[in-house]
Amino acid sequence: MHCPYCRKVDTRVLDSRVADDGGSIRRRRVCNDCAKRFTTVEQMQMTVTKRSGASEPFNRDKAINGVRKACKGRPVTEDQLACLGQTVEDALRLSGQAEYDANEVGLAILAPLRALDEVAYLRFASVYRAFGSVDDFENEIAMLRLERATDASATDAHPAPTG
Repeated sequence: MHCPYCRKVDTRVLDSRVADDGGSIRRRRVCNDCAKRFTTVEQMQMTVTKRSGASEPFNRDKAINGVRKACKGRPVTEDQLACLGQTVEDALRLSGQAEYDANEVGLAILAPLRALDEVAYLRFASVYRAFGSVDDFENEIAMLRLERATDASATDAHPAPTG
């Protein structure tokens, strides 16, 4: 590890702690040359195996860009997209795996996108799941309606407390 102050490579670790989420390690270091202290954070690198078989590091921005296209013209802000990207990355990290198929990343995107915007969800799902006909859209819309009705009846059965 290079010292960020003097660029020497002779540093030593004073303290290591696992982060609360278990996905990273914080290390407090000191440079043996200039004696300055600094902190580093190590995170597990996640890789994505594409359909072609090639592997590449997981890139949250790449995932967000795919979703951004589905959200074009929809009332979705950049902050909401950033939160969705963080949610997807957190879900993947919490699974504890180091390598994912591109398909698994897409599945991790679908649920938070559906909660964010149903039209954007349908757009993304139509490409991701390769809808081939109007029937595929109709089936997905029917499922969304059924879930919405189920959620509404559950809310009606358990009204919020007043008081």
